[in-house]
Amino acid sequence: MLIKTFGSAVYGVDALSITVEVNVDAKGQHYYIVGLPDNAVKESLQRVESAIKSNHYYMPRTKLVVNLAPADIKKSGTAFDLPIAIGTLAATEQINNPERLEKFVIMGELSLDGSVRPIKGALPIAIKARKEGFEGLMVPIQNAREAAMVNNLKVYAIEHINDVVQFFNDEKKLTPVEVNTREEFAYAQSNFDIDFCDVKGQENIKRALEIAAAGGHNAILIGPPGAGKTMLAKRLPTILPPLSLHEALETTKIHSVAGKLPEHATLIHKRPFRSPHHTISDVALVGGGGNPQPGEISLAHNGVLFLDELPEFKRTVLEVMRQPMEDRKVTISRAKVALDFPASFMLIASMNPCPCGFFNHPDKECTCGPGVVQKYLGKISGPLLDRIDLHVEVTPVPFGEISSAKEFEKSEAIRSRVIKAREIQSERYAQHEGVYANSQMTSKMLKEICEISTAGQTLLKTAMERLNLSARAYDRILKVSRTIADLAGKPNILPEHLAEAIQYRSLDREGWGA
Repeated sequence: MLIKTFGSAVYGVDALSITVEVNVDAKGQHYYIVGLPDNAVKESLQRVESAIKSNHYYMPRTKLVVNLAPADIKKSGTAFDLPIAIGTLAATEQINNPERLEKFVIMGELSLDGSVRPIKGALPIAIKARKEGFEGLMVPIQNAREAAMVNNLKVYAIEHINDVVQFFNDEKKLTPVEVNTREEFAYAQSNFDIDFCDVKGQENIKRALEIAAAGGHNAILIGPPGAGKTMLAKRLPTILPPLSLHEALETTKIHSVAGKLPEHATLIHKRPFRSPHHTISDVALVGGGGNPQPGEISLAHNGVLFLDELPEFKRTVLEVMRQPMEDRKVTISRAKVALDFPASFMLIASMNPCPCGFFNHPDKECTCGPGVVQKYLGKISGPLLDRIDLHVEVTPVPFGEISSAKEFEKSEAIRSRVIKAREIQSERYAQHEGVYANSQMTSKMLKEICEISTAGQTLLKTAMERLNLSARAYDRILKVSRTIADLAGKPNILPEHLAEAIQYRSLDREGWGA
């Protein structure tokens, strides 16, 4: 008897419907699984047989053929165990209503005793099931809340193979899982464990990070060890605008595909903060592998990618980031498939100014030899620095401020200013698709939007000449000054906005590290 059940395979951040065909033939005695399965899928027949026998069902001793269609697409992972097992039971007439199977997508990994284990990519699978017009989706109980975020689709939480068999035999009723997404989402967005008020002093650096958050600018923090660079960077997500529902869904999809969502999770409520170690490989950073998976820059989508000790990263690792920073997506190409992973992130980097860490320190003397500082900075290429808008020098906090009982400004207050600035920008770029912050302006838009007065031009010219700023600094100064003007609620860029933006280009100065 031939039976069809339905599953899904995840490619990139989207799912593809897979028809699982099971045929039991009275002639022959071997089990076959076809349709380009990988080893994990091939092994599923052993798990299926054990699960069926453990629960006192009948496993055929004749020829069994499982086909995963379309047969020209590679199938990987263990999520096909459950649809294969249910198809086998239906093909051997142990399920009473096999025609009902066509209305459901069934996914799950089987243990040898028949219990169901969690899978990756439940959210994109649920989105695809709704799109294809299926009545319901059956997933492991650990993934049910994640899949239930998709409306107009009944999601059933499965703990054991018996739950599915009894459901189709009308011996047991299953209640669809319901999640109040919006309510949960709204509550968790502003619930942070850390806050900017924990940082003593450092007002100028807090201001720089506020500008970075308001305009979506990339920033680099340069300062001696123990000055608070990592502490400041970790608090940046607390002042970023809250995720929109669409952004949260996009981010959750990526984390779901990568298997990074905790059990029983729903939407990701907060902007991601990824901080990979400097020994990371380029594939781990941008994504890839035999079965392409999202890398750290995709996991930081709509959030912050923090690279601590930037010069310690391998040169090749830093260079592969250049194109994704411009395009805001990563294309991973293989001989038979090309996958797009989104990668719209804010880059925040930190570094010591030199190997010993005390160059430009107010109290301690730098012990590095001549040319060493320049060489250390040379580990970061010019094109990468070109994509970083704000260079912020972090100075150690004086003892008086560390021991002070003074209340410092909370993240909430800074966040409200950032949100106001972002609202101005979203109105400004409403006609420009894919542009929603000042940092994403093209050269053409820069001329139209960033008009400056004669006094401003004079100031900019003087700064360029005196500080020996490079040409690449010009565009960046204009973009940053536009954000500063938005924070101040001014329609035009004033000279004081330009002056503040100029001070954030320290690495472009000719004298730096000399």
